[in-house]
Amino acid sequence: MDATILIIEDEKNINDILAFTFEKEGYKTLSAYDGITGVDMALKNNPNIVLLDINLPGMDGMDACKEIRKISNVPIIMLTAREDEVDKIVGLELGADDYITKPYSARELSARVKALLRRSEISASAQPKTENINTITSGDVVINIDRYEVKKNGQTVDITLREFELLKFLAVAPSQIFSREVLLENVWGYEYLGDMRTVDVTIRRLREKIEDDPSMPRYIMTKRSIGYYFNKI
Repeated sequence: MDATILIIEDEKNINDILAFTFEKEGYKTLSAYDGITGVDMALKNNPNIVLLDINLPGMDGMDACKEIRKISNVPIIMLTAREDEVDKIVGLELGADDYITKPYSARELSARVKALLRRSEISASAQPKTENINTITSGDVVINIDRYEVKKNGQTVDITLREFELLKFLAVAPSQIFSREVLLENVWGYEYLGDMRTVDVTIRRLREKIEDDPSMPRYIMTKRSIGYYFNKI
């Protein structure tokens, strides 16, 4: 595999184990042991995915995630020993695509990395077409399925891969209501037991990007106690 994984983890033994594990699977790895260095390496090395610990010296994982998101939409998996649901939600709100709580198995982490890389590779390999472009238009929002691109009022929206996948899933079936469980299974690709708010956080981020007034959405609608649906205007 040609994919490069940036591991930002201050505990050297854990960093070394992760690097060894992923290199055995054919990945290239880069290691940083503090948040400031990690952000700098993300900028200079353009990795395919970032594994980011929350508890870091110099700059913690939350701030590092925020800084990386200013320069890149690279998939980010947060590594956390914290059980506090608030920490997980904050990480997602800052733009992380996924999180995994320590202790985790190498197999589970590898599966999540592969799932994100697979989606990222599909996005990167999507070729622009000169005709018959597969788009969904609703009001002033245009979703280009082939280019993994969203525009609002003609301006490109800065959107992460996970956000795009969720928006696309909803938009290809307008007016159909999907529960959080169904969205987790189809967009994230595996079960988030007890983490239904993962969907809510990503929906909120999407609304902030494509709605004129996120508190009064026109596109991504809520069906109380059931789930979400896309309203085609």
